[in-house]
Amino acid sequence: MTLDTHRIDQLLHDGVRDKVYPGAVWAIGNATGPTATGTVGLLDPSQPDQPMRLDTVFDAASLTKILAVWSSVGALWEDGKLDLDTPLGAFWPEVEGHPLAVVTARHLLTHTAGVPLRAQLKNLYGTDPQDIRDGVLHEALHRSPGEAVEYTDRAALILGYLAEHLSGRHLDQLATERTWQPLGMNSTRFGPLPSDMATRCAPTELDQDTDIHLQGVAHDFSARLLGGVCGIAGAFSVLDDLIAFLRYMLGVTTSPRLAGFGPAWTAESLAIQTGELEPVRGLFWHPAPGTGPIDDVWVHYGFTGTGMWVSPRQGRWAVLLTNKLYYTRDRQPLTDVRNSFRAFAFT
Repeated sequence: MTLDTHRIDQLLHDGVRDKVYPGAVWAIGNATGPTATGTVGLLDPSQPDQPMRLDTVFDAASLTKILAVWSSVGALWEDGKLDLDTPLGAFWPEVEGHPLAVVTARHLLTHTAGVPLRAQLKNLYGTDPQDIRDGVLHEALHRSPGEAVEYTDRAALILGYLAEHLSGRHLDQLATERTWQPLGMNSTRFGPLPSDMATRCAPTELDQDTDIHLQGVAHDFSARLLGGVCGIAGAFSVLDDLIAFLRYMLGVTTSPRLAGFGPAWTAESLAIQTGELEPVRGLFWHPAPGTGPIDDVWVHYGFTGTGMWVSPRQGRWAVLLTNKLYYTRDRQPLTDVRNSFRAFAFT
């Protein structure tokens, strides 16, 4: 296929003009590396002398679920330490005797666990991290496992706790040791960021308490409440690191395997795991809007304006990083840009 970079550039510049986001960083490529990259707009509209750069740091938001949780769970699965279909209560003392005991890791990875949809941790459990953990792991289910596909941040939070239990490592340590460090993702880490990284971080939403846009601190309140590290959000990353991650998923370095997860986990994850239920899901990944299983284009988004796509069949990947939350929580304008970007990248 011939990549029309002019149309991509125009699409993303139009997004800056329409104030969908202050700026964007993007790349499209395959297992050998990027075939096209670009930047548009500004890091911060209040500072017109600071353009977006290829090394801009972004609050990954829900991409944390992929970069830290999905990859770590995959490492434990490939190590033989986790059976996705064994009820959690059979091997996890913290949930034994509680409603979550009948749920499996596969339920959580497909958002079919039936856990509560509510995610306002402070309002539900207070501010003590142990009280939050106990509340999340012991609360009643919203519905029976396997009954419906319902996206909820709680699934990733629980899986993060599970990964910590099975590995004996905090989630940030586990992700660093098993995925980020082996893949050379040296600018990927949980926040808050050190000052040298924070200055090149794309600011997100206006903090009502300080009247300053958050920069280098996780936008997600639950992540901040839990010290910056949790399965829901909290990770920061840069374009090159995400490229390394996606190239690895396409098999660029599988012999010897570098990261804890490998091609078996990727294949298991990028396949429909929800049977007849709608919307269809793989393991955390889902088919990109406007595509079907035959297209084999899988995606995961972050609320701050980030997104990653990968297609093993086409041997392609794409990354689009924006700080759309600087302007608005309205999803639709960026959704339209994302869908057009995906179409240019994979068709």
